[in-house]
Amino acid sequence: MPTGARLTAALFMALVAFVLSGQVMPLMPEGTDFGYFTHINMVLGVLTGWIYMGKRVGGGLVPAINNGLTGVALMVLWALFIQGAWEMFSLAMRQRYGGPFEALKAIFDLSLEYAFVIGVPSVLIPMVVGGCLVGLLAESAHRRWP
Repeated sequence: MPTGARLTAALFMALVAFVLSGQVMPLMPEGTDFGYFTHINMVLGVLTGWIYMGKRVGGGLVPAINNGLTGVALMVLWALFIQGAWEMFSLAMRQRYGGPFEALKAIFDLSLEYAFVIGVPSVLIPMVVGGCLVGLLAESAHRRWP
């Protein structure tokens, strides 16, 4: 059911995804074709905010912060998985893998490589601050528009 908290969480998680995508791009190798990188991450932010965070509001200050931090962590995990799968498909079309199980394993290997790339303070600090703010804004929206 649509609520103000779900809408607020979805919109602000998309904003956090946009900012984080902009923080990640300079960390990738030069010449990387990002394509729909930012758009996919923003859609993941909307879905995470609407589905996960929006229905977990209403607990108070500390649960709101926890909700925001968990929501941003969930969004990043999904983004790592999807971007790893996208890169695996790109490499699979160039026949880089010996079989399907090697390709499936590559999804997790690529995702782990991307996790190490984004594990720097210039990405982690906005991630934590953004998650806390989104959680607090969703809680505030829940109190204003029940």
